[in-house]
Amino acid sequence: MSKNPNPQGKGTSPVLATLESQRSQLATVPPKQIDQVTTELFTSLFVLDSEFRFKPVPGRVCYLYRRDGGYWLGLTPPDMLGEAVAGRFIGTCVLQRDLTWTLALADDVAADERFMAWLSRRRAAFEQALAGAERLDDVLPRYESHLPFYRRAAAFAVAHSLGRSMSAAGIAGLSYDAALGRLARPSSSDDRVS
Repeated sequence: MSKNPNPQGKGTSPVLATLESQRSQLATVPPKQIDQVTTELFTSLFVLDSEFRFKPVPGRVCYLYRRDGGYWLGLTPPDMLGEAVAGRFIGTCVLQRDLTWTLALADDVAADERFMAWLSRRRAAFEQALAGAERLDDVLPRYESHLPFYRRAAAFAVAHSLGRSMSAAGIAGLSYDAALGRLARPSSSDDRVS
């Protein structure tokens, strides 16, 4: 057994420490088919488009708000802030153990036809980008230097997680159409490698 040359972590880069802690959480990422990948990617990108300056923790509920034409993610529930302070409450977000995000829209937002039509157009544009990409991997988030640190790290985690899930499902490197084709046809004994 080798000794840790830096047991107290002195001089450890917070960037590397954050990325390493996220990567270690992805030790067992399940395979995911294209429909699940696209839903999780769309939701995660939507959440990551919001402003936040804290380290997201898997399982912790966060609250998504819209104020002054933009979105922001906070840790304080809407009943403690009020719309005058926080803006419109959009829904609750949770970082999952595989480092993708879920979003449960608030009831009034889900019933807002205008918002839902906008969200539908955004999803259609996302699917067009998927269809136009040579490979699914090309639409995963990349390093964006203009983003604050925790948003960059969260984008890296989403890309890494979904990339591993796609590899495990055998759809990494495929086009969107090819991955959809795999979803549409059931596997048969002819597909197995001997």
